Amino acid sequence: MPMSIAPKPHRPTDLKQPVGKKPAATKPRAAKTPAMNLAEVRAFITALAGANPAPRTELDYQNPYTLLVAVVLSAQATDVGVNRATKTLFAEAPDPASMVALGVDGVARHIRTIGLWQGKARNVVELSRQLLERHGGQVPHDRDALEALPGVGRKTANVVLNVAFGEPTMAVDTHIFRIGNRTGLAPGKTPRAVEDALVRRLPPEMLQDAHHWLILHGRYVCKARKPECWRCVAAGPCRYRAKTPPPG
Repeated sequence: MPMSIAPKPHRPTDLKQPVGKKPAATKPRAAKTPAMNLAEVRAFITALAGANPAPRTELDYQNPYTLLVAVVLSAQATDVGVNRATKTLFAEAPDPASMVALGVDGVARHIRTIGLWQGKARNVVELSRQLLERHGGQVPHDRDALEALPGVGRKTANVVLNVAFGEPTMAVDTHIFRIGNRTGLAPGKTPRAVEDALVRRLPPEMLQDAHHWLILHGRYVCKARKPECWRCVAAGPCRYRAKTPPPG
């Protein structure tokens, strides 16, 4: 008579942890900062305005064209590093025609110290060529035309429209995205969501300069790793719960 084989007992999936090892602890998620109300939004941005009445970009530029190139180069690079590179680049190629004449290798020679320089060199030369061919060598005062240029996305277009043409746009970089969510100023899951919330919630008359106030605040005070809440002029309306105490 054939021997019967007893079926193996079922092992629940949650028992497959190796013997002697404890399940890894699940890290609790940080509590989401609640959104400020509109009165708090105004108080927050007014406090930043009082501390810096005349904000400006930290990128060095002479005109809309050099601003456009500097912003394209600033992706994943510091403004200090970009300014160091563009000092010699703009001395040799201050306009689209001279940039095209300089060529990709010539541009690369000036910008090797900044991140992603190979692709940026190609983009700078090609966008310069397209400015000559499609826009008479001028930087267009139009979002769609700007975003059609190589290396120019929504954030870069917003910076150019804001700084060069005085438009009340909001370019959301990593600093502004962090501040919008951390403080409750304009929570959003994506940069575009934060941008739309800021445009909707900030006082219209303060929107143009708010771009600079928020970037500079994120760069020097509301830092990524350890926000310096103890010296934040807008700490009152800020809804960030885990405010950091002064050192020592």
